[in-house]
Amino acid sequence: MTRVLRILWTIPLALMLYALLLFLGLISLGWNFVAMLLYPVMPVAPARTLGRMTIAFAYRMFWWLASVTGMMRIDAACLDPMRNEPGVIFVANHPTMLDALLLVARLPRSACIMKADLLRNIFLGAGARLARYISNESARMMVRLAVDDLRNGGQLVIFPEGTRTVTPPLNAFRPGVTLIAKLAQAPIQTVFIDTDSPYLSKGWPLWRVPPLPIVFTLRLGQRFSPTSDSDILQADLEQYFRQNMEQRATDASPECQTPRAPTLS
Repeated sequence: MTRVLRILWTIPLALMLYALLLFLGLISLGWNFVAMLLYPVMPVAPARTLGRMTIAFAYRMFWWLASVTGMMRIDAACLDPMRNEPGVIFVANHPTMLDALLLVARLPRSACIMKADLLRNIFLGAGARLARYISNESARMMVRLAVDDLRNGGQLVIFPEGTRTVTPPLNAFRPGVTLIAKLAQAPIQTVFIDTDSPYLSKGWPLWRVPPLPIVFTLRLGQRFSPTSDSDILQADLEQYFRQNMEQRATDASPECQTPRAPTLS
């Protein structure tokens, strides 16, 4: 009986969350159709600006709607003072599938480094190509395009774990970010994404509703200057993330957690 009541209580929340995801899918699909028409005819520079600003605006609408409906609580305002700062690499941990949406929504100048198959995705591909997001298919090409973008005043969003976190608190970092920083002479701004929600973490299916509301908090960490030895900087960067996140996990206490609706499996 208790389980039945629990499920009945969570059904309206589940429907609301599914409606939010449907909204995100529809606006992504609609914009990708427009982007597909614009890509062959627009010059590169205005297309890049339009593409990135539109994606940022769409994601901010999604986060706003998620917040006002009570499904999520988002605190990412720490990024706002840097939204127009050129030539910065933003490096973050990667707990969930929603992480890129969090950063890009606040950084309309930014490009993401994306898996090659996502650039062919019906919901993301055309819009990402119009915005000149960068494929990771070829490491050499990825580095060259990222450096060019930064030198032209863009920003870069990178998740050096390469995929969502599998072994908390952090996967081993993949190489590339510090080499890009060295060649572009771009600073690396660290960003920590804190969430205690398992939603869309590695292995969590899209349809399974987590405890609600889902809470995301973004924190700014140390800013690293590029160095001549990118390998040493890579090791220092990973160690800094690991120590910070391990300390954060130790400091967290159950008393700080907000009561939520239970998981609907």
